[in-house]
Amino acid sequence: MYKIDFSHPGKAHFIGIGGISMSGFAELLHTMGFTITGSDRTASKITKHLETLGIEVIYEQAAKNITPNIDFVVYTAAISEDNPEFVRAKELGLPMMERASMVGQVMKNYSTAIAVSGTHGKTSTTSITSHILMEAGLDPTISVGGILPAIGGNIRVGKSDTFITEACEYTNSFLKFFPTIGIILNIEAEHLDFFHDLADVRHSFRRFAELLPANGTLIINADIDNYKEITDGLACRVLTYSVDDASADFTAADISYDELGCGEFTVVKSGVPGAHYKLNIVGKHNISNTLASLALASLFEIPAETIQSGLSKYKGTERRFEYKGTFQGATVIDDYAHHPTEIRATLASAKNYPHRSLYVAFQPHTYSRTKNFLDDFADALSLADHVVLADIYAAREKDPGDISSRDIAERLEKLGTDVSYLGDFDSIKKYLKKNLMHDDLLITMGAGNIVEVGEDLVKC
Repeated sequence: MYKIDFSHPGKAHFIGIGGISMSGFAELLHTMGFTITGSDRTASKITKHLETLGIEVIYEQAAKNITPNIDFVVYTAAISEDNPEFVRAKELGLPMMERASMVGQVMKNYSTAIAVSGTHGKTSTTSITSHILMEAGLDPTISVGGILPAIGGNIRVGKSDTFITEACEYTNSFLKFFPTIGIILNIEAEHLDFFHDLADVRHSFRRFAELLPANGTLIINADIDNYKEITDGLACRVLTYSVDDASADFTAADISYDELGCGEFTVVKSGVPGAHYKLNIVGKHNISNTLASLALASLFEIPAETIQSGLSKYKGTERRFEYKGTFQGATVIDDYAHHPTEIRATLASAKNYPHRSLYVAFQPHTYSRTKNFLDDFADALSLADHVVLADIYAAREKDPGDISSRDIAERLEKLGTDVSYLGDFDSIKKYLKKNLMHDDLLITMGAGNIVEVGEDLVKC
């Protein structure tokens, strides 16, 4: 495998540089002295930001973009082998590496490398932890899978030996990492276009846990079914946390929520009550995410008052229960939830948020996920009073012709939920303009571009 020479920065080309992770690491390598070019199909806020840094972004993926003077090419799992840049790089014999391999090599530059994994909650937990580490003056380098206002984007280049990043299980990407501290938030059936089943997913997380060195630490949610199957026999230290299991190393007591659904709780460490923390983010799931961050903070011996100060400054990441504004007196929220578990957690949180009726405009993400979890999607979405469905966001897939958003609608009808399958965004906006009333709550939901619906409404 090609090894990046960080002591002699060269030239790297990123195929699909506009992706949230790719762009962040392109910026990081740029700050390290590398000459960076990249390509993407369309311009975005992210690519425009890269251009302001002096990074060349080409809005066409073509063979001519790959030149012999490039030292190595970085690509993602979404790039097919018939991509013209991929093909040309192969023809020229240029060193090529998948994004995760590049991230793994970056991690080796840090004595403390934190990898936040789990089927759900990675971005939120990475963001919470980052706020705590920054507040403690640890000056971390941060890579987050969303836009974190506190760092003005998705990457922060620190000057310390501490690095924190999300670790995604898709295509076993996180197995190419070199963490010294690992966090496993949850393990559920997901990405079944790659994994065979839940057992296969669990096996991957076990392999991730085994990456940790003997002097490292694994922080794991004790609410994961049979979590000891993941931890038994590990050489590293293991810390557990749980919202509900009092036997975990870190748990929560005296849980309550304010008028906006933001939680507060007393942390209990090894059965002993400790500090009381108040959050500016909604939901029980974020209390769980915060417990993981508190377990990590304990490794750095960060004082409670510093932790609370960091928590107070964190008010969410873009597309994570993000307040967008109002329309006709209705509150508009956007959320990235695209898996039934995430949807259920978001809608449970919304129950504590003041509203008259709850509307959800949902855009399913990928045909395979929709098909594999069809009944689960319907069950989760039934927590809303009214559901409006957009067509499936294909992402990396081609339409197989045997699944559509109409299938979700049919199952929601059987559950007695008011549902409208409208398909396109214009039709959805017309419906919402007609039906939303004062004090209603609208959540635009999904990993695609459904956020545009809410953004357009609040501009009206």
